[in-house]
Amino acid sequence: MILISVKQSAGSLITIGLRDWTYNARTRAMITVDEMMTANPHSLRETDSLHDAWKIMTEKRIRHIPVTDDDGHLLGLVTQRGVLAATDPSLLSEASSDGGGKSSEIPLSDLMVRDVVTIHQTDNLRQAALYMQSHKHGCVPVVADDRLVGIITDSDFVSIAINLLEQVELQEEQASEDFSSDDEISAIDAL
Repeated sequence: MILISVKQSAGSLITIGLRDWTYNARTRAMITVDEMMTANPHSLRETDSLHDAWKIMTEKRIRHIPVTDDDGHLLGLVTQRGVLAATDPSLLSEASSDGGGKSSEIPLSDLMVRDVVTIHQTDNLRQAALYMQSHKHGCVPVVADDRLVGIITDSDFVSIAINLLEQVELQEEQASEDFSSDDEISAIDAL
């Protein structure tokens, strides 16, 4: 479980549980991308088809698929928006049921975005989030040694935000309970 400790103004710490990692704001300068990314994401080759991309996207419930060569070098990125723009959505559902259709045979090399911004796995997670927000990117592929090792998506950041909010709510409940029990003790002492 990942534990993120955030110091609040009152000096208390909030602990966030996410994956398998511990973060303490007092001892660590930054959270890196590899600590939050999805490692070894689903990927396709540029010879794979639009139908292949659509099938993975619907089965795995993902919106971005990196396109790599046989050695894992990133060649491009296929997005759900790109797949939908390449064909009529009704043709995609027909193609997924019978495995055919002209548009489903389009190779990913004709569809993928080739100029893809990447980040390194040791880059600062906050900077990655700011970049994605300012450039309106839904994901950024993560590389190491010029090979795809992961992907960080807007959904990853939403998950982090949800966990942060849950922990804040828990801290507030605990603080409220502690305050309530202190009042009860004071009331008993007054008797």
